Amino acid sequence: PADGLQAAVRDYHPDMAEATAELFPVPPGGKPDEPSVMGLVAWGPHVLKLVAFGHPMPAEVVKACVQPAHFAPEFKEVAYRHQAHVMLYYAGYDHDPLEQYVALAAFAGVLTMFGAVFTLNEIGRTAIPSPVLMPHEEDDGNMLAALRGLPLVLLYCGFVKLEVEGQAGVWMRTYGCHRFGLPDLALRADGHAAAQWVFELFGNALRYLRTSGQRFEPGHTLRARTVDEWFLASDGEMLVADRAAGIERAQP
Repeated sequence: PADGLQAAVRDYHPDMAEATAELFPVPPGGKPDEPSVMGLVAWGPHVLKLVAFGHPMPAEVVKACVQPAHFAPEFKEVAYRHQAHVMLYYAGYDHDPLEQYVALAAFAGVLTMFGAVFTLNEIGRTAIPSPVLMPHEEDDGNMLAALRGLPLVLLYCGFVKLEVEGQAGVWMRTYGCHRFGLPDLALRADGHAAAQWVFELFGNALRYLRTSGQRFEPGHTLRARTVDEWFLASDGEMLVADRAAGIERAQP
């Protein structure tokens, strides 16, 4: 019911205390891919459109987001077994892409109270368990601030590992950074053990670019991808770091 959803949104954070929610059931039309419910949720400058379906997401989309995500395989099985999904679109007036993503993430957290188990970012090719987006005691009641502080590569952009036939090591790259006006980043590591270090490296680099207004350019210890590196294709700019051998082992 719309009033129950509205109350849950208002309870999420004080900034959302005046939120409104409208839901519109869609009459059955006999087509298997038709939505069941459409709606609008709004607070402050934010307006979100939602389209709810009483059936699973396309399997290839789920796999592309869940398979590279950074949580245990048994939780991924929960995501693969989902039975319904809701698509969320930002339609508000805040022009900051981070604030748009924070609004979407907050509402995705609210949907946890209505059975949502995972939140997927199709452009970023990543996923996160939806309860992570719910308010927690350690956030001191300010979950919106916590969402603003998430590493970009955790949910708002994606961090994916690739094993490429004929190439040693593991490629690690981002997806979706163009939404922030930032380049995607890539690096070929010795193996999967370097993932945490590269995740933090990319996260710190993107945060620096976003907060400083500076730009990385090809030649600034980074280069553009080559034609042969088709697996590093990006919807925006892609910059590749060529590291010195053993650099991962030198990290604390």
